[in-house]
Amino acid sequence: MSFLLRSARGVRPTAAGTVLYHEASDIIRQLDQLPGIVRSSTGEVEGIVNFGMTTALAGAFAGPAVAACREALPKVTLKFSDADSDVLQARIEAQKLDMALVFEDHFAPNFSRHPIFRQRLYLVVREPIKGCQGTVALEQVAKLPLVLPPVPRHRRTVIDRAFAAAGLSPNIVAEVDAGLSELSAVRSGVGNSIYHAGTFKNVYPGAFAEPLLIEPPMFLTCSLVYSSDFPLTYAGEAVKKVLIQFTGRTTGLIRRKTGIRRTVIIFHWACC
Repeated sequence: MSFLLRSARGVRPTAAGTVLYHEASDIIRQLDQLPGIVRSSTGEVEGIVNFGMTTALAGAFAGPAVAACREALPKVTLKFSDADSDVLQARIEAQKLDMALVFEDHFAPNFSRHPIFRQRLYLVVREPIKGCQGTVALEQVAKLPLVLPPVPRHRRTVIDRAFAAAGLSPNIVAEVDAGLSELSAVRSGVGNSIYHAGTFKNVYPGAFAEPLLIEPPMFLTCSLVYSSDFPLTYAGEAVKKVLIQFTGRTTGLIRRKTGIRRTVIIFHWACC
């Protein structure tokens, strides 16, 4: 059986080679975690857990979340990273992260998840829009220059779907792959953005006018996600449990610290 295909363009795995790679990676991962699992069976939980959080929440929420895990699981090493939601989910698929707190627009079959809340998207502007206080019509948003993430980012999918449903076309002047660079473009006057609350208040305080809720509304779901193909380790399950309990107690903290207003809570976290 062949596991590699060689050509003038290089070497790539066959279907069997891809399966072998994933199975071998899972075995190596389990072997790496074995010492911690054995020690955990006779005492406190031990091991290494790679956890990520979307940048939109990390500025206000990462510290308390990590502190909660450290207090409950002092022998677990938590390796934390923050990035855009799409990047974090790709790292989970590549087995570089065990779990992540992300914003998503649909339930992908290769992820298990615990949804937390649905978050409305806002129009982010550098200067106030005359006549708009608190909300802005999607029809008016369509007339403004917009800086948006490229397809197929989750947020872009939601935005495109909303414009299409209203029979409108967005006036996109630039596409930016990284969320912070997107907001930097808005700050520089390139255009406006459609974003979830949090990042622009934490990273660029005072740089923007009050964000405007868009009517009709657009939503993303904030969820704790992890692979459905590769089960969490003993330490990973313990960290997941702590994060679920902690987030259930502090959902209000997310709203207050990230500047989220009129958040629609659709799930209460429960230990499972």
